[in-house]
Amino acid sequence: MEDAVARDVVRQVIVLVSAVIAVVGSFIGSGAAGGTPIQDAAGGALAADATTIAPAGPAFSIWSVIYVGLIAYAIWQLLPRQRSDPRQRVLGYPIAVTLVLNAAWILSIQFGFLALSVPIIVVLLAALIWTFFLTLRTRPKGVVEAAVADGTVGLYLGWVCVATAANITAYLVAAGFAGGSIPRDVWSVVIVAVAGAVGVLLALRGRGRLAPAASLGWGLAWVAVARLGGEPFSVATGIAAIAAVIIVVVTTISIRVRVS
Repeated sequence: MEDAVARDVVRQVIVLVSAVIAVVGSFIGSGAAGGTPIQDAAGGALAADATTIAPAGPAFSIWSVIYVGLIAYAIWQLLPRQRSDPRQRVLGYPIAVTLVLNAAWILSIQFGFLALSVPIIVVLLAALIWTFFLTLRTRPKGVVEAAVADGTVGLYLGWVCVATAANITAYLVAAGFAGGSIPRDVWSVVIVAVAGAVGVLLALRGRGRLAPAASLGWGLAWVAVARLGGEPFSVATGIAAIAAVIIVVVTTISIRVRVS
């Protein structure tokens, strides 16, 4: 019994420490500590005007919501009632992994290692998908858990889907890839379509979970804003992003209504 309690306490502390690491990383990444903001780091590869998949600047404000949720989860899971909870035993370490990977991604960008940021964010996306599926195995015990655990993981996942597409595209453009014989707009529409398809799959597998659709739709909506209202201008990409948002949101709500 004592060993089990000790293991649970260690898990709780690791989750809290991981959250602190992620928050410190986000503080550095914002440029508030005197460093270079993420959109200006790595030669501006992730700036809103760097590629046709880059969201407009305001899109990144969603990180504030995600971080608040992650901090809330880290504090909530510290409560004695959650110490031996079977669901938190399953979710704790996977969430901690995503937090550390998040900080690692920010540092890779800050130090200009754009190529390294790609595998890091891909692994982060995979870890979030894994964590999301873990939340589907059992139901949260109440509204608070549904918000700080399930809701936060869902928002985190949906946004990182968009961020992954933008990050990979930024690396390819920075590396000199010009699309070969395929026009730029065609590549952009295909990438947006893939992101939308992922949103639909998350809706289907997640039985209409709203959080992933909300953040993924948010990111794609700001891709549309950036392409229809700034450079590089792309009507095709903007329209595709709007269509993807509509499809993801309508699909998610339809499934949600059916299963409720």
